[in-house]
Amino acid sequence: MIIKFLLTFSVFMVIDLVWLGILARPIYVHYLGDFLRPTPHWPMAFLFYALFVCGLIMFAIEPALAAKDVKQAFIKGAYFGFFTYMTYELTNFSVMKDWPIGIVPIDIAWGVCLSSLVCGISSFLYMKFF
Repeated sequence: MIIKFLLTFSVFMVIDLVWLGILARPIYVHYLGDFLRPTPHWPMAFLFYALFVCGLIMFAIEPALAAKDVKQAFIKGAYFGFFTYMTYELTNFSVMKDWPIGIVPIDIAWGVCLSSLVCGISSFLYMKFF
C-alpha cells in the first residue's frame, strides 16, 4: 500500500504543480487574485494531497488494479475528480461572496483531467513495475 501511495502522490504532485505553478497560474491569479496567498500554506497543501490521493487509491486505483484494467483507472479517476472538484466549486460559489463563476468550470474540468491522469498513469506504472 505504501508503494501505491508514494507512486500516486508523486504523480499527483508533478502534474498538479505543473498546472498550478506554471500553466494555469495566470488563470487562477485572474479569477482568484484576492483569495490567493503569496505562497501556499504547505502543511495544509500536503495534507490535502495526501487525503485526496488516499481517495484516488480507494475509489479508482484499487478497483482498476483488481480488474487489471488501466482504462478503468482513467474512467473512475475522472468520476472521482468530477464529483470532488464539483463539490468544492459549487460549495464555494454558493456560500462565498463574490466567488467568480468563471473559475467553476475551469476547476471542475481540471479536477476531471488531473484525477483521470493520475489514476491512469499510477495504475499503469504500478502494474508494469510492481
